Amino acid sequence: MPIKRGVKRPAPLSLIALRSGRGPLYLLTAGLIVLLGWVHAHFIGHYGFASTTRFSWELAYVAMLGVAAYAAGLPESTPGLTSAFTAAVGATASAAVGISIVQLLLGSQLMPRFVVFAGAIALVPGYVVCAAVATRSGELRRNLDRVVVVAPDGDVSVLRDDLAIEPEATAVLVGALSPSQARPTGEGSRPLEDLARSSGAGVVVLGREAQGDDSIIAQAARLHASGVRVRTLSLFYDEWLGKLPVPELERLALMFDIGEVHRLRYTRVKRVADIVVAVPAVLILGLLTPLVAVGNLLGNRGPLFFRQTRVGRSGKTFEILKFRTMSPGAPEGDWTCHGDPRVTPFGRWMRRSHLDELPQALNVLRGELSTVGPRPEQERYVAELTEKIPFYELRHLVRPGVTGWAQVKYPYGSSTADALEKLQYEFFYLRHQNLTLDLRIIVRTIRSVVGRAGR
Repeated sequence: MPIKRGVKRPAPLSLIALRSGRGPLYLLTAGLIVLLGWVHAHFIGHYGFASTTRFSWELAYVAMLGVAAYAAGLPESTPGLTSAFTAAVGATASAAVGISIVQLLLGSQLMPRFVVFAGAIALVPGYVVCAAVATRSGELRRNLDRVVVVAPDGDVSVLRDDLAIEPEATAVLVGALSPSQARPTGEGSRPLEDLARSSGAGVVVLGREAQGDDSIIAQAARLHASGVRVRTLSLFYDEWLGKLPVPELERLALMFDIGEVHRLRYTRVKRVADIVVAVPAVLILGLLTPLVAVGNLLGNRGPLFFRQTRVGRSGKTFEILKFRTMSPGAPEGDWTCHGDPRVTPFGRWMRRSHLDELPQALNVLRGELSTVGPRPEQERYVAELTEKIPFYELRHLVRPGVTGWAQVKYPYGSSTADALEKLQYEFFYLRHQNLTLDLRIIVRTIRSVVGRAGR
């Protein structure tokens, strides 16, 4: 059952890399800052370029610019020159201000002002160009991985919808067969091979039933030998979508290691990292609490803090702490939804700025929360979801987080169906839990806070 015909094969991978935008943006950032540092050292300051700590701080500035650009959505999430220019100015300005604040707090000039501000100004047009290149190549990248799937119609429909929601690797579904359609019907019949070749597919995905059929596996093997990649449905979801599919949750729930359970070193390092993040956050909380109290008095009269029992690691309950955003006396048992009438105007502003989440730094410091992990739910929801969703309680093997993979991958949910969707992302996190993924989630959270309003 081909879905698209007559589409040209995608351009070579090397061409995609040149047009993708993100790689050139980071290379441009590093090259320009290092060049400006060299110019200042040789022609202005007359000092050894690589023999001082300034070079190290210039590399730190490059990293700050890269994170700021990613958080601002550059280069691929800024369609149009105006949005690209605004994002570029915001990214370079925030990085320049950030390194300036660090220098002010440390009481020394870590790197020349020439490098800081000339670099920030010069990078703006470069970032705009990278964004334009990424936008123009968007359709090309979307067609990079052409996929044929062998699975029941229901699984194919869900996969098609999932591919439309920010996949980790771009792909387009060009054909689908049910297991019965993929089986040969006679001498010389090869339905799967014919469809894959006629549609120019580079990836073949096999559902659970197809994996157990020798005639389908034989066709997939011949395609594999000709250069076509073959994946199970669960592996395709893992690599391309950053989640585990619903049909596979129960079967795969116990078949992977979990960082916090099976790797002691990771657990200790993550806890240290949580404390490093929580301590300055608590200091900021102390500075901002009086300001929030004044705003609360004017536009949100009632208790300053919101406390609620949540389920944490190993099923133990704790009291999560936030700034209150709802009217006093508003019922707390229902799912929160977009445009919730219980939220006050001042509370809505705090949610948009995510300031209401800041008191959770105390939960992190006490060890009840981690910076990254599955979001903790209320006891009644945990009891309800445990009954409805197989292996739901597996998420409680790790410490819950202020942010998580499900939060950066899936819009805010307010139903059991949304909880099931998020669980697929949470299982992906459990399967791949490590410091690199944690850092990736933190950076994506910053990008989400900068680019989108809170609920």
